[in-house]
Amino acid sequence: MKTYDIALIPGDGIGKDVTGAAWQVMQAAAKRGGFALDGTRFPWSCAYYLETGAMMPPDGIETLRKFDAIYLGAVGWSAEVPDSVSLHGLLLPIRKGFTQYANIRPHRLLPGVQGPLRSDGFDILCIRENTEGEYSGAGGRIHCGTANEVAIETAIFTRAGVERIIRFGFEQARARRKKLASVTKSNAQKHSMVFWDEVTREVAKDYADVEVSHYHIDAIAARMVLAPESLDVIVASNLFGDILTDIGAAIQGGLGYAASANINPDRSAPSMFEPVHGSAPDIAQLGVANPIAAIWSGAMMLEHLGEGHAAAEVMSAIESITARGIGTIAGKDRTETITQAVLAALS
Repeated sequence: MKTYDIALIPGDGIGKDVTGAAWQVMQAAAKRGGFALDGTRFPWSCAYYLETGAMMPPDGIETLRKFDAIYLGAVGWSAEVPDSVSLHGLLLPIRKGFTQYANIRPHRLLPGVQGPLRSDGFDILCIRENTEGEYSGAGGRIHCGTANEVAIETAIFTRAGVERIIRFGFEQARARRKKLASVTKSNAQKHSMVFWDEVTREVAKDYADVEVSHYHIDAIAARMVLAPESLDVIVASNLFGDILTDIGAAIQGGLGYAASANINPDRSAPSMFEPVHGSAPDIAQLGVANPIAAIWSGAMMLEHLGEGHAAAEVMSAIESITARGIGTIAGKDRTETITQAVLAALS
């Protein structure tokens, strides 16, 4: 029997609840599919930081390297640990350390879910550059606490980094409806974003079968609200992709449905899968967190591992319960209720 070794990092807040829920579903899908998932849990979190002074041990990246995939629940507890510390101490080092340069987020309405827009016939795949750009961490502060204080944050765009994410976006578009929207702000950012546009045009020559559109970030943000059905694959920088995927989560009914994958496309290191709703401290330990985004992320993990049939079965189970109104209204159904419904649909 094929066995996959999975690193489980439940993290903070509701991350623990949804990780447990998703893991039950993944185990059931594996049993049906004739393979096994062997999970190893790591306590790395804000609580771990308060105990040790670090979000993960110094050898954390090397510890994770041996796994086939990483499943993350949620990271962050801003009342106790600044978000800049938790993010740069765990999530970003994993993404960068394993060259998980493609962040993939699907945005579509599940059956039975009511979104805020009049349009419901959209299916958008956002591809976000995940390792450089505006979140490179280059910069600094001087004269701190004085009237002359200066803060500099430098966005770094490399040809290798920009070309590979744009090429990845084209490959995704080619496998879908053959439409790619490249997002910049090149009218205002005349160096980095003009560079991005130039690389996009160069790469587009290799994908004559894909229709390419160029949007400024503000224009495509409006289009995602006014005409989301007109979009297929979107590719954007780290910051712009971060913003657009929150819009995507909103129009698909909320963060409870926002799944994601952090992919190392050449598979030289493990990829990481996570719901993107955050740790939600206000509802932590109440048992009311919606686990659908976490389960959907798990399905993306199964797909990446090569278990496409099992992934499709999980997605079918999710869609069957939302079509019956389960997990479609925030706070109506408990985490366990939704989980058991998915398990029943899966069986």
